[in-house]
Amino acid sequence: MRYQFVRSVTVLMAAFAFCTMEARAAEIDAAIDAALIGAHRDATHRARDAQRHPKETLKFFGLEPGMKVIEMLPGADGWYTEILAPILRDKGALVTEVLPPRAPPAYAPEVHARFNAKLDAEPAVYDRVERRTLDGSPLKLGPSNSADMVLAFRTTHGWLRTAQFDEVYSAIFDVLRSGGILGIEQHRAPEGADVTESAKHGYVPQQYLIEQLELIGFTFEGSSEINANPRDTKDYPDGVWTLPPTLMLGEKDRARYIAIGESDRMTLRFRKP
Repeated sequence: MRYQFVRSVTVLMAAFAFCTMEARAAEIDAAIDAALIGAHRDATHRARDAQRHPKETLKFFGLEPGMKVIEMLPGADGWYTEILAPILRDKGALVTEVLPPRAPPAYAPEVHARFNAKLDAEPAVYDRVERRTLDGSPLKLGPSNSADMVLAFRTTHGWLRTAQFDEVYSAIFDVLRSGGILGIEQHRAPEGADVTESAKHGYVPQQYLIEQLELIGFTFEGSSEINANPRDTKDYPDGVWTLPPTLMLGEKDRARYIAIGESDRMTLRFRKP
């Protein structure tokens, strides 16, 4: 009799846990879907959803509405900020880390100004976003062990080019709580490529990146081919910026690069032990 009682309780607890997981999955699905169709999104950004797969990417990282999330270098257009801000506005928190307006590179002031103008124009969406700048020595992204997730979209090559990789990712490790997630989407170089050279063109070898982050202390949890693109030959004189959406060469061979589409990108999830 006691065995049957314990077994019944165990089954009920398992069923409750499953239902809770299903409810959480439904909640994040609904939150992402609502953000993607939001009127605040730029139409040209929405057009990139088919190549950037934001819903699948964020679900792979394990985003939940109640998290405190730090987005690294959202860029002037805040492509992912448009999606993250409404998801996290009511139950969670979003922190954006941008370059200081007087920092190199030369375009930093324009990026800083355009990003702030974008957020200022839509207070109903962005009023609770905490805006921070990547400065200070040693670099701090907030109180230690205070963030649930840090996201870095197509930014790692820049930190390799400026020899700030260890500094930035060590700061990310510090700000994450134990069990916190680091999600990375990055233009992917061929394995064995010279890192110094590939980073100049915007690409980073996947295994190299995994190994370097493991040295810092992260645990690699998995990769996804959500953002893979086998058409990307990765050999353009002007680097990854030759491809959409930048199209650095303007009208030269434009149809060819549009046909290739956005870059081949690795999508990686790490956890702080």
